[in-house]
Amino acid sequence: MNTKNKAIVCILISAFGFSIMNLCVKLSGDLPSIEKSFFRNLVAAIIAFILLYRSKAGFSCKKENLPALILRAVLGTIGIFCNFYALSHMVLSDASMLNKLSPFFTLIFSYIFLKEKLSPFQCIAIVIAFIGSLFIIKPSFDLSATFPALCGFIGGVCAGGAYTCVRYLGIKGEKGPFIVFFFSAFSCLAALPYMIFFFEPMTLQQFLILIGAGAGAAVGQFGITAAYKYAPAREISIYDYTLVIFAAIWSFIFFGELPDWISILGYVLIFGMSALMFLYNNRHAEPARPVKARNH
Repeated sequence: MNTKNKAIVCILISAFGFSIMNLCVKLSGDLPSIEKSFFRNLVAAIIAFILLYRSKAGFSCKKENLPALILRAVLGTIGIFCNFYALSHMVLSDASMLNKLSPFFTLIFSYIFLKEKLSPFQCIAIVIAFIGSLFIIKPSFDLSATFPALCGFIGGVCAGGAYTCVRYLGIKGEKGPFIVFFFSAFSCLAALPYMIFFFEPMTLQQFLILIGAGAGAAVGQFGITAAYKYAPAREISIYDYTLVIFAAIWSFIFFGELPDWISILGYVLIFGMSALMFLYNNRHAEPARPVKARNH
């Protein structure tokens, strides 16, 4: 399996993991969003710590990569806070779709900051996939939904910036588990003051659900970190939209929601563009820059 196909597999696994995270966040009830994010990141930090310890890879980074690690952690933390607020106050599929603006912004940021080229076909495919996502979300921006929707949008922008940093760190040879550990530990520390002074008690069921959110997030984070180390955003970010399909499945199973014909049209557009993008990239493949993908 070449590195691009490895990246596609990783990003599909990541989408599945993040869909589980979103479902668990929604099922955990009306707990504060920051409290939910703390437990989500705590689980991911523990898993990353164990992997780093067992691999004897160490807990240090290259000095020149530290600014990008900090930027990835800051953007990722803001993105999580915003996404969890949207998940707690919106329909699951709506919030998931707003967060899935992140591949669109990853492409833009990768083009601007990493100088990764975009062909006209790739731009058109991304735009059509984005239109497909709008068919699914069918946004209705009434006053009561404006603020959660804005938070979801900001979360998508920040996630796109964070994944661009992940791609940069991968090119620079930074260890995947350390990237995950640094971000997760940073997010836990950022939420710690709130946890100390404003913690709201939870039931055992809510606690177990949040542990599930953390486990899903860990799968998603390791998957996305590996994916953007194996391939540039222009070749794989379209596949991240499969989270929408997973979200639709969970919505039906847990909330009895069935997609209408407009949503199904959105699914067709997204999967159609994914298939065309895959064929296009295989036909116009260029030699990839060597990327160290250790500890995966």
